[in-house]
Amino acid sequence: MTDSKVIGIVLFDGVEELDAVGPWEVLAQWTRNHPEDGYRVITLAPTADPVTCAKRMRIVPDQTFADAGPLDVVLHPGGHGTRRLMRDRAHLERVRGWAARADLMTSVCTGSLVYAAAGLLRGRPATTHRNSLDLLAETDPTILVDEKSRFVDDVTVITGAGVSAGIDMALHLVSRLSFPDRAVGVRHSIQYDPEPPV
Repeated sequence: MTDSKVIGIVLFDGVEELDAVGPWEVLAQWTRNHPEDGYRVITLAPTADPVTCAKRMRIVPDQTFADAGPLDVVLHPGGHGTRRLMRDRAHLERVRGWAARADLMTSVCTGSLVYAAAGLLRGRPATTHRNSLDLLAETDPTILVDEKSRFVDDVTVITGAGVSAGIDMALHLVSRLSFPDRAVGVRHSIQYDPEPPV
């Protein structure tokens, strides 16, 4: 569908693989099998070159930041690369620009630290990876840090906790953007029914 709304997953060197690929699996399963819902998902990065992830996986982005066009939903993953992005004025301004136009800003893991540095979480409830909760609070002391939830939905901003929580957050996103039964169908399709062996 050419008039589909666009969900953009942000890639950058040092992105945590599952933060991006987990939500991609959920969202691509949904949008490709149900185009009638009116969404498509893309990846985008600073350049068209492959992005080197935190554990050395390489991903070729669909589009560059400059070429991607307006995004209706932004998903910012975490990873050690976020520490650099928290101090990158151009990136923070880009995030603010996305937020000004998007319907919904979402993050996984330490992606919320970038949102905090950009001022998007001021006075809001939010979460991040359990090892970065203190840093989230330090970055913006007005944030109502949620230490227990897998994800926190605050209407126009959804923040996910660490790594695998991004899958839960993405399923919640499918439920919000379509309807709960659609999210249940996606969960069944990807056989996501966690029963940890340890």
